[in-house]
Amino acid sequence: MKKTKLFMDTVVDIQVIQGSTTRKEAEEKIERAFDAFRMVEQACSRFSPESELMKACQTTQSPVPISPLLFEPLKFALEMAKFTNGEFDPTVGKVMEKHGFNRHYLTGAYMETPSNDSVSYLDIVLDEQCHTLYLNKPLVIDLGAVAKGFAIDLAANELKGFEGFIVNAGGDLFVGGVDESGGPWRIGIQHPAKKEHIIHVLELSNQAICTSGSYERRNANNPKIHHIINPKTKESPNDWVSCSVIAPFAMMADAFSTTVFLLGRKDGKKIIEEMDIEALCITPELQIVNFGGNKIDI
Repeated sequence: MKKTKLFMDTVVDIQVIQGSTTRKEAEEKIERAFDAFRMVEQACSRFSPESELMKACQTTQSPVPISPLLFEPLKFALEMAKFTNGEFDPTVGKVMEKHGFNRHYLTGAYMETPSNDSVSYLDIVLDEQCHTLYLNKPLVIDLGAVAKGFAIDLAANELKGFEGFIVNAGGDLFVGGVDESGGPWRIGIQHPAKKEHIIHVLELSNQAICTSGSYERRNANNPKIHHIINPKTKESPNDWVSCSVIAPFAMMADAFSTTVFLLGRKDGKKIIEEMDIEALCITPELQIVNFGGNKIDI
């Protein structure tokens, strides 16, 4: 059984191998999985003034209670920021706006949000006990590198019990169990220069894979700028055109695919090996570089 819906500017496909599960039970579980995307979008979207995130960002120097749907991905994003000394930083939102990445995919409305020019993740304080967000100064939080992965993980949790399933959100996905043939899921990585082609195929089960690429969203006025922007330099790195990370959870794979893209070959390799996960990165010359796994010859 397979169903498709649109959330978070992404086509979300959910496929399940029913096994002994009835059709009604399967449909109910799939709807709960889709609900995870709906709720995370309502909590974490930077593009809607009505989202919990954007409402919370309107208050500075005062604690704001936030739900677990916002608290958990924000907490993970801040941990990533600390881990990378700010190379990964969720306060990059205003920089994204200035580069033109501020248009809601459904309404077409543009976001223009007050923010100080000099901000960092250190200006965000989370209280673990009270579940509150405190901002030292006006800033725009962007959770684009964790929210989709978080939604995928929540959706995957709703699908446990099937013989197999896949949650695919625009190429970022989690696969559980086995496919229709009883084997691991075969997952293709998109060719950066040929949208309808696959550059490499992996076999995965009970794992996530997420990809960050420079080929999907670029600044219309400056082709050197794409939607992955270094918060320190305010520019887009271009050592890679694509970075795919395989990890036990989608939020982890999501965050680390962006991080490896930001860090480049040397530091990206170091961080992947330190975390004992795997990355497949593609250079502008379309060579695949594999970190943390077996060597790939192409």
